[in-house]
Amino acid sequence: MPEHLVQLNQLTVRFDERVVVDQVNLAVGRGDIITIIGPNGAGKTTLIKTILGIQKATSGQVSLAPDLVIGYVPQHLSLEATLPLSVKRFMLLSGRPLTACEAALRRTGVGHLLNASVHHLSGGEKQRLLLARALARQPDLLVLDEPAQGVDINGQAALYELIRELRDELHCGVIMISHDLHLVMAATDQVICLNQHICCSGHPADISHDPAFIETFGHQVAESLAVYHHRHNHSHDLHGDVVTENEPHGACNHEHH
Repeated sequence: MPEHLVQLNQLTVRFDERVVVDQVNLAVGRGDIITIIGPNGAGKTTLIKTILGIQKATSGQVSLAPDLVIGYVPQHLSLEATLPLSVKRFMLLSGRPLTACEAALRRTGVGHLLNASVHHLSGGEKQRLLLARALARQPDLLVLDEPAQGVDINGQAALYELIRELRDELHCGVIMISHDLHLVMAATDQVICLNQHICCSGHPADISHDPAFIETFGHQVAESLAVYHHRHNHSHDLHGDVVTENEPHGACNHEHH
């Protein structure tokens, strides 16, 4: 039997009489990358908060592996604008030693920003900072709520590629919410379409053909959805540009289906 880091059984969350998450079953194991998609108000963030223990379930069960360490990347970094805060200080607030913080910053490509002001970071740099803070915990499970929020299109591709690399290095599980349907399809193993309940789930190459997906997102989205398979003859830098020794002119090869 695979080791389940998280298992949800008939998980339901209600706000007063309104059902926000309805009888969701989900299992996440080591090495899994599971992406939750769905329209606004579908219950995606509520589901994540329930896994994190921030939101209490109305019924059903959330089972976590013993001593599970979770690294959480929220959708936004909200800071008081008048509060001086360096990247170093922000990382140390996680309670991890400086050496672990510095190593995590280097791994996410922002080690050179150790003494920079958090307020002066770009959108992509802020998201990598949040990922570094989660990474410093040496997590068994990474939970990411819109990890590419505020990042330009090239930076998004690089960030999703980094998430896959971290999954491989840490042998952790990954749960993420995303609206970037085209890009995220290249970065995930399983897609779950949530609209209070699970409408459909499956491999990225198959999900766009599911009638429930088409009903939720419409024919135009389903037909335009391209599934990218990186041939891994290149990598992306911090800005999403291709770094390669094998392809002329920094060409970025993908296979489309």
